[in-house]
Amino acid sequence: MQRYFIPKDQMKENKLIIQGDDYHHISKVLRMNIGNKVYCVVEDQGVAIATIEDITNEQIFTSVIEWVNEEKELPVHVSIVSGLPKGDKLEYIVQKGTELGAYSFIPFIADRSIVKWDAKKASKKIERLQKIAKEAAEQSHRTIVPTVETPVNIRQLVDLAKQYDVLLIAYEEEAKQNEKSVLSRTLQNIEVGSSVLVVFGPEGGLTTSEVDTLINAGFVACGLGPRILRTETAPLYLLSAVSYQLELMR
Repeated sequence: MQRYFIPKDQMKENKLIIQGDDYHHISKVLRMNIGNKVYCVVEDQGVAIATIEDITNEQIFTSVIEWVNEEKELPVHVSIVSGLPKGDKLEYIVQKGTELGAYSFIPFIADRSIVKWDAKKASKKIERLQKIAKEAAEQSHRTIVPTVETPVNIRQLVDLAKQYDVLLIAYEEEAKQNEKSVLSRTLQNIEVGSSVLVVFGPEGGLTTSEVDTLINAGFVACGLGPRILRTETAPLYLLSAVSYQLELMR
């Protein structure tokens, strides 16, 4: 059954209104009809099974049949900080990271980031990335859409870190030294509901200066196994490890 995220202002009592891109997808792409059912995830409300009652030129009116209780989210909130990569790699990270349960994505203007976003470009990029996150959340049957934040520099990242319970740096130098224990120990001891901030460098990696700054701010460097991972692969490894330890092993 198809899933859509509905803003809470589009709900009145047990009636839900679907519009915009979701309206187009239902009416023009899937060509659904009155009587068809969809999952609707309502902001701050939950997940409902709704049946289509009417389709107009711009809106679809549905009625809630029942609310369902779903456990689809990771037991901890993992925010992925990605050093701005080249090409469409950030889109890949957001799409696959959403499928794997990330809570939010924070682009990072790292020293070795080749890509530079001006204010106008950043706004359009974030809008597109947020759309990718929404579509991936629908596909993977998430109950929330991860947020994609505006890019931060190292100073802003240090300030942001104060809001989190667990701070990690995925650092390739640790992997080269065959460091294995930090991530494993962190995940074994982490409490359900904790917030986790993990920093990943761009293609060229993090500089020693950036790592030192982050460690001084309370971050702990960790390896992600004995192999060196690409900037778009490393966040997916981390999220998979979190899922294995906190969902499959508990």
